[in-house]
Amino acid sequence: MDNSGKLLGAQINREWFLYQEKEVFAEYRQKRLTIGLPNETERRENRVCLTPEAVAMMVDMGHTIMVQRGAGEAAHYHDREYADAGAQMLDTCEEVYTADIILKPTPVMQADVEMMHDRQVIMSPIELFELRKEAVVEMMQKKITAVGFDILKDENETYPVVQMMSEISGSSAIMIASEYLSNSREGKGILLGGVTGITPAEVVILGAGTLGEYAARTALALGAEVKVFDHSLERLRRINHCLGRRVYTSVFHKPVLERALLSADVLIGALRFFDDDLGITVSEEQVRLMKQGAVIVDMSIEHGGCIETSGPTTHENPTYVYNGVIHYCVPNVPSRVARTASIAYSNLFTPLFDKISRAGGFNAAIKNDKGLRHGVYVYNGVLTKRVIADRYGLVSRDIDLLLAAF
Repeated sequence: MDNSGKLLGAQINREWFLYQEKEVFAEYRQKRLTIGLPNETERRENRVCLTPEAVAMMVDMGHTIMVQRGAGEAAHYHDREYADAGAQMLDTCEEVYTADIILKPTPVMQADVEMMHDRQVIMSPIELFELRKEAVVEMMQKKITAVGFDILKDENETYPVVQMMSEISGSSAIMIASEYLSNSREGKGILLGGVTGITPAEVVILGAGTLGEYAARTALALGAEVKVFDHSLERLRRINHCLGRRVYTSVFHKPVLERALLSADVLIGALRFFDDDLGITVSEEQVRLMKQGAVIVDMSIEHGGCIETSGPTTHENPTYVYNGVIHYCVPNVPSRVARTASIAYSNLFTPLFDKISRAGGFNAAIKNDKGLRHGVYVYNGVLTKRVIADRYGLVSRDIDLLLAAF
């Protein structure tokens, strides 16, 4: 063999050994995760963050999934399905909280923190209106890492969990409104889309984000007339483009909004805390302009609401009537369609945990993944979100500076 042949052979051998080394390193770095799913049905939560199918996939990846009995029952996922998928079935919440990572669809409460162990990871929606100072302080004392999965970002700088739940909420809002326009719910007896020779119902939507877009899609599909208001021309332009047809759009201009409210059969509040920069709301006086029997569905109620006459209701008692207008103001609307919402969660969290595992665990993933890092509000006991610190008179540190120090 000439020298060129020897050199080629040596190069091939070197590349083969580098490939083997890379594979061994990747296998060594991959971390097996232990994830706990508590039963949240006592909090009137019907969703579960991982379906049995998702659990089976994660078990096949080598992870351990601990499920409290009954966790999926409200979404019609039974304990036997989880057991068959390879989950460890446990009787009590305390047993589930021995897992390294807790994944739950409701915000962290004081009772949750009391069951946590030092340096645990918990993933849940943050919901500032539900978060209590005592819970935050105890998480800090226990060196907890807390991730608000509703403020996680993806590579496109969007909020994937919020976006998915907003799609569900937007479609649900129109179905709810249609239900409460019917006689069976003591409504005025209107078919949302109308029929030949009869004018369709008018739907006014406040907000042109994802929730507003999917509310508009559903209303248009049912044949309703749709008007969308937002303070962003770019969002209004986008919603026209996404829907593939012209809908009536306007910025929040008081005379224009009031004319729309006078003839509206349905008003959907779809403004969210992170995109409602101007704090636009519909006032009590403007609600009084609406027709008797009209329906308001305020989907932003869990962030304080965007309609002055809105007040939180429950799934058991979802409505009240103010000045002849039916108000539906239930937080957590996706829980009405718990199975769909649970599948949506699973579609998001299964690849996320795979990415975290391949990165070598949570700490390594947080350092390397900007979107995951954005969701962290307590990191190893250090508060990292100024909005929480200001709310409770605590001290926070920027997580990027915190990680740079290590």
